[in-house]
Amino acid sequence: MRKKPVETIMGLVVLVIAVLFLAFAYRVSDLQVVKGYALSAEFMKVGGLSIGSDVRINGIKVGTVTSQKLNNEDYTVDVTFSIAGDVKLPKDSTVAIVGDGLMGDKFVKIEPGISSEYLQDGDVFAKTKDFKTLEDMVGEIIFMVTDSGEKND
Repeated sequence: MRKKPVETIMGLVVLVIAVLFLAFAYRVSDLQVVKGYALSAEFMKVGGLSIGSDVRINGIKVGTVTSQKLNNEDYTVDVTFSIAGDVKLPKDSTVAIVGDGLMGDKFVKIEPGISSEYLQDGDVFAKTKDFKTLEDMVGEIIFMVTDSGEKND
């Protein structure tokens, strides 16, 4: 069983191409953590949000979720994320946890406010909206329908 040098060279070429493909896929897939300044928000429910999830404004990724921690005093979840340094957010911006469709991944959505003052590194969002499950939304619809029916009687 003598190995031929051609087989060894071809094996190395295949390995190099595989490494280049993985590097290209990682770069194109936008999985990198966005480097910038840290902001945080407090939520009652995070609904499956995970570390590494996107932070988006109008569908554009501007940050990454970097940590989640349960607050032992009031059992809320403190979510910290990194926002790109070139994105300046007004202090009255609203942050919400939403999903990409019914079965899609969860991400943090920021709705910029109109304040002339901007959030700085380490600030906490004052306005948050908790994640709503499908059951929550169906319950609200049922409540609206039954509540409006009682008013007409």
